[in-house]
Amino acid sequence: MAVPGLSWSERALSLVQKMNNFYSPGSSRYQCRPFIVGGKEVGKIPPAVLKELHQFPDIFFFSKAENGAVELNYQLVSYQERSSAMEGVLQKIRAKHKFLCLEGWRDEKYDVKPNFYDQPLMCMERAATSLFGVKRYGVHVNGFTRPGDGQLAMWLGQRSFTKQTYPGLLDNMAAGGIPAQSGIKETLIRECAEEASIPMATAATAVPVSAVSYTHENELGIFPECQFVFDLEVPKEFEPTNADGEMQKFYLWPINKVKEAIVSTDFKPNCAMVALDFLIRHSYLSPDSAPRYLAHQKRGFGATSTKATSSEATPNEGETKKGTCALTGAREEYSLHVVPVKVKLKKSERYLI
Repeated sequence: MAVPGLSWSERALSLVQKMNNFYSPGSSRYQCRPFIVGGKEVGKIPPAVLKELHQFPDIFFFSKAENGAVELNYQLVSYQERSSAMEGVLQKIRAKHKFLCLEGWRDEKYDVKPNFYDQPLMCMERAATSLFGVKRYGVHVNGFTRPGDGQLAMWLGQRSFTKQTYPGLLDNMAAGGIPAQSGIKETLIRECAEEASIPMATAATAVPVSAVSYTHENELGIFPECQFVFDLEVPKEFEPTNADGEMQKFYLWPINKVKEAIVSTDFKPNCAMVALDFLIRHSYLSPDSAPRYLAHQKRGFGATSTKATSSEATPNEGETKKGTCALTGAREEYSLHVVPVKVKLKKSERYLI
């Protein structure tokens, strides 16, 4: 639903600001502690989580300096040792039911590393990454076709009403996080097959075009994320169907209808940004028609190209060059914002962070 009094362009800018809300004035990101693994910073830890970690002095070392770092025990030197130690900590914290994000435990691991192309230092439960401000990576596919009129139309999925997050909202045709020990193309092929029944040969023609980055905070924690974006033109006769139960249905919409959905509350916010990036790259927005066009440019919008081909390398995260789009304009640097809030649940404390 549109916000009264705001233009489309202002609502689009509001979407981008919301997804980067750690930039907000008065942010408490400066209260967070750097999280160090193997001598490298891999995240930020908010005060509510820090309090819990003090119960594991054999696993975490704490700097006495103001806002000093929290370091995973440096004597844990291998990927397996670090991962096992972290798993033990998380299971004990999970049993206390203090953090809402851990109620959505998935038994799915994400790699932990300073930058995407670095060697992973360890892995951890996906649902717990927001407690440590660990950067997460995913793959999103803009599926489109050219109906009889020759104009572009985009395939959008509606998320299942049983999804843990954002049930029933609009989504890109295919999207998913990159699990531990997995690659970008591997994830792309798998998500296309599972979410939209796209044949491998068709999915393999997807073109890498952008990397949409942001850091968002909500009641579940801190989410520094980078989404590798692909455009995939599918045949006119192709109709996606879901295979894993995560999509309710699919819609083929003209771009003008997609444009309105992007700034509504019907779209999963990060997926809306991926679709917005598509509109900019394919010249559906222009400086004359979008008064906030320059504001989008400052956040990395428009630093993209529709000339990318399937032979181009997958874009580095956050790079601003042809074929990429970094909403924050940064490569790997990110700040973190979290507001700890306590609520009472059956005489126990629970943190919504």
